[in-house]
Amino acid sequence: MSKAQPIPNSLSHIDESGKANMVDVSNKEITQRIARAEGYISMLPTVIEQIQQNQIAKGDVFSVARIAGIQASKNCANLIPLCHPLMLTKIQIDFEIDEEQNQIRILCMCKLNGNTGVEMEALTGVSVAALTLFDMCKAADPNMTIHSIRVLEKTGGKTGHWQRT
Repeated sequence: MSKAQPIPNSLSHIDESGKANMVDVSNKEITQRIARAEGYISMLPTVIEQIQQNQIAKGDVFSVARIAGIQASKNCANLIPLCHPLMLTKIQIDFEIDEEQNQIRILCMCKLNGNTGVEMEALTGVSVAALTLFDMCKAADPNMTIHSIRVLEKTGGKTGHWQRT
């Protein structure tokens, strides 16, 4: 069996021998870090109306999805193997109904004072909130589509402010 040759470490989650590696952030500066992410779920207009009128059989769709998104953001490190467990100081999940496009926009903002970013936490919050919306409404519209999950903005750390253009 040949010994693995060292590879250049240009990827932060790969060590010198090519193995998965959790990044050491202990020497990074502690700054306030904020990330905002969004995603969408498209559905029948009648389902959007049922949600607005709180007529979905499983209950208050937005309240349950909001709690699920918050829980998911807090548990991101348990879901994504190389994420750091973080002490988030704020998580906010919001929903915007777009009746023209027959979709709901899901927004998540995560914030902390720490030495690593919170983009994965914001993306996880959006994803699980969208999955929860799907779960609560699937009897009314099994054809729903979750799409366009992405980071909108992040601040803090060495790179400073980044915003999707």
